[in-house]
Amino acid sequence: MSETETRTSEVAATATGDGDTDESAAQAQLGTAPVEEPPSGPAIGLVGWLRWFWRQLTSMRVALLLLLLLSLASVPGSLIPQRDASANRVAQFMKDNPTLGEVYDRLQLFEVYSSVWFSAIYLLLFVSLIGCIVPRTWQFAGQLRARPPKAPARLGRMPAYTTWRTDAAPKDVLADANKLLRGRRFRVSDGEGSVAAEKGYLREAGNLVFHLALIVMLIAFATGQLWRVEGGKLVVKGDSFTNVLPSYDDIKSGSLFDYGDLDSFGFTLDDFHSAFEPTGPQRGTPREFSAKVTYWEGADGPEKKASIEVNRPLTVGDSKVYLLGHGYAPVVTVRDGQGDIAFRGPVPFLPQDANITSQGVVKVTDYRDAKGKKDQLAFVGIFTPTFGLDEVRGPHSTFPDLNYPALFLSPYRGDLGMETGLPQNVYQLNDKAMEPFTTKDGDILRESLRPGETMKLPGGAGTLKFERVERWATFQISKKPGTTWALVGAIAAVVGLAGSLFLQRRRVWVRARTDEDGRTVVEMAALGRSESAKLPGELGALAEQLRTTAPLADPCEADDDVPAGSGDTGPKRKNDSDTHEGVEK
Repeated sequence: MSETETRTSEVAATATGDGDTDESAAQAQLGTAPVEEPPSGPAIGLVGWLRWFWRQLTSMRVALLLLLLLSLASVPGSLIPQRDASANRVAQFMKDNPTLGEVYDRLQLFEVYSSVWFSAIYLLLFVSLIGCIVPRTWQFAGQLRARPPKAPARLGRMPAYTTWRTDAAPKDVLADANKLLRGRRFRVSDGEGSVAAEKGYLREAGNLVFHLALIVMLIAFATGQLWRVEGGKLVVKGDSFTNVLPSYDDIKSGSLFDYGDLDSFGFTLDDFHSAFEPTGPQRGTPREFSAKVTYWEGADGPEKKASIEVNRPLTVGDSKVYLLGHGYAPVVTVRDGQGDIAFRGPVPFLPQDANITSQGVVKVTDYRDAKGKKDQLAFVGIFTPTFGLDEVRGPHSTFPDLNYPALFLSPYRGDLGMETGLPQNVYQLNDKAMEPFTTKDGDILRESLRPGETMKLPGGAGTLKFERVERWATFQISKKPGTTWALVGAIAAVVGLAGSLFLQRRRVWVRARTDEDGRTVVEMAALGRSESAKLPGELGALAEQLRTTAPLADPCEADDDVPAGSGDTGPKRKNDSDTHEGVEK
């Protein structure tokens, strides 16, 4: 059997064998097409892959992508309620949307800014910026130490170029050019028969400052989130606040803040002043809010007077006290069925609209009825600083100032639930274990009071007297480190960005040589790092100033040997195809 027949038999046997190879494999052996084999080069290895990943992470493209992702990741934080800002809103959202709320909770959308995925983007952007800036800073430092590159062989190929003849000596022309360029704050280097100059290093410096400022801002924001603390407190006129944890109505802090680091200070609300537009289309618009306080630092520091206004906080140590809101607190006196005072003092009512129609609850826990039996009372009501009434809204306020104050109350008796230990809203009533007082007709008892008037409860259960009205104000006490650095970083970022956008790095060369007629041929050329219409104009201004010391020779005596473009009185702008591609190198 011949060799060809033997090979054919082997192929056929392979194609019809026990299934180790299929028909396509047999056809491939019979075909004449070259077999594609994977490259046999060395594997990249772990170190190679790590280097590749680092190059990708520190590239400008990835940095911009991470910055975009960070912006997009912040969107859910403004659309979805956050636990650190309002835990009640989150609880209500999950109650209204149980399925969607469970999904959001698993995705950490209720804690966007402290979530794992947001922190990962934040840290990757931080590392990317550092990895991008460090080598660029090193390169920039090397460029500052380097001399401007020498003049190219053919200056006529530069984007901006001009030339002329003069009777001045070449060395004098170059000396004048050196002096001129140094006076224009160029970095100058002398060569053989030429002068090289470069300017615009602040462009790259601005770029580096911009990226460094971003890092400073990221650090400042991270510091502010980790070590921040802010809380709220409602203070009635005449009452005081001390900056300790139990004094706050609500407080939240960063994960690394220690409440033992709260600044030691306190203040008393002496008075609150407000002014509203009395007439016209803007009637009721607030014009002035100010809280007069007396504050002190430390346990026994001297007392000082201050005024806290909107956007004008009180600064004590590293903490700031902001004025957030205000309202009214009716002062009431409640006597029980025995005639004893069960409660006396101001009760803050919370505003419900722009005219400060307010709602509140007077809760009385130390009470005895006419038979001496211990019980609890509650008065649910509405306060109107300027009383108005209509069929749709019922009692409401028509102006935010105290022009005609009125208090509307409905009394309840029963168990307030204060002994359960469960937290409850002091401005709302849980009436599950409460029964309203009723009239003879069986309706819920409701009564309106003016300052000085008294409500009598049925069956000798007691009285409530509306004494007067006090003012209250809400304050936010915040301590957020890093805000100064964030401001410095923001200003530096704007300055650096302006420098990188409006400054241009460019080079200028001046060459002077003697031609066959003994005249000096002066050539000037300029090249910008980026395209700019101002470059020819700048070169023209330099040329005109240099011509004052190296004036034009008689053009009638010009020689044909002068390079192309000689005799022109201004620079020419070349096409992109004429640009010397090797100059930037």
